[in-house]
Amino acid sequence: MKSQGSRTHLVTGGARSGKTACALRLAARTGLERWMIVTAQPGDAEMERRIAKHRAERGELWRVVEEPVDLAPALESQLDDRRVIVVDCLTLWLSNLMFLERDLDAEVIKLCAVARSAKSAAIFVTNELGMGLVPETPIGRAFRDRHGAMNQMIAESCAAVTFVVSGIPMKIK
Repeated sequence: MKSQGSRTHLVTGGARSGKTACALRLAARTGLERWMIVTAQPGDAEMERRIAKHRAERGELWRVVEEPVDLAPALESQLDDRRVIVVDCLTLWLSNLMFLERDLDAEVIKLCAVARSAKSAAIFVTNELGMGLVPETPIGRAFRDRHGAMNQMIAESCAAVTFVVSGIPMKIK
């Protein structure tokens, strides 16, 4: 087994399961400066409203870095023993990479390397996509497959994993 960042945590679950709220609570409990790296991009009015809602829920205690694509270097540059960094979310990040036709394997490997070597607190948020129906389209199936592989790799790279169902966190690792 590869070494794991001793202060890294993956929070996974279905859409609207309470993953981000769980990650924010975990971060608040550390007592460290609260930082967040967000990967969402406001592509339309509805997404802009979602992003605004997330900002309001976080409040003023959070410093936010917006990075939809180059996540590994962004995370590495923000790691600091005085901070906890929440990365929200890996699903949107992977989608951004896929639409830009980036090398998904290389990007995930870079992120996992940062997670494994992190001496600072980092919490990753991702969706669990593999529990639903098989996507109808080839691109949907390809995304689901790549996403599942990414989740496995980041889960192996983190010291702790929590699965959130209906707002209830369950410790997996």
